[in-house]
Amino acid sequence: MAKINGKAISETEKHEIIYVFDPLCGWCYGFSPVISRLKSELNSSVDFLALSGGMIKDASRIGNLAGYIKSAYKVVENATGVKFGEKFLKEVLEDDNAIFSSIPPAKAMAVIRIQKPGNCIEIATRIQKAIYYEGIDLNDINAYAEIASEFGINPDDFIRQMNSDQIERIIQDEFKMVAGMGVKSYPTVVLRKENETKIISRGYKDFESLSAIVREALH
Repeated sequence: MAKINGKAISETEKHEIIYVFDPLCGWCYGFSPVISRLKSELNSSVDFLALSGGMIKDASRIGNLAGYIKSAYKVVENATGVKFGEKFLKEVLEDDNAIFSSIPPAKAMAVIRIQKPGNCIEIATRIQKAIYYEGIDLNDINAYAEIASEFGINPDDFIRQMNSDQIERIIQDEFKMVAGMGVKSYPTVVLRKENETKIISRGYKDFESLSAIVREALH
């Protein structure tokens, strides 16, 4: 049975919405307000879990991706209403030596989630804001430690866990779990009912569309 944070997914009593994202997925950044609003409306009756998919497992220089991102971010902005920050656009994207990898932010997500499991969606949203609006260095562990502190986590404890072999194993298991659900793109929304999981939404949806899909699936 698949586990996350040492707990079997099926152990929770309520139905569960599993938000599968990747910290480097621009469409997931645009989807953040949608999934956040859904949680605010359904949190009393449905559990929420956010999992990282591992979109870019091998480190890549941002210079290899900059051309695509410079075009794609405008499409995301126009479709979703989110804004990419000047620091990301003017500094990070222009630094050919900057390294893009899903691993560091996925680890940060996992460390904070272990201690604050009820804040999964907020954690995912905050990390993506740090990347795409604030323009943090993806490999700067201190930047993630500052985010952890916002959730009441001691920065030194956070850094120690980020550097542990255990957290590396956790995210690798997480990536395998996501693949086992049949998730191949992000964002994807999965519904868990008792022991069964089912993909109910793939790709960006506006709130009204996603809400209708989720509410129908819950009945």
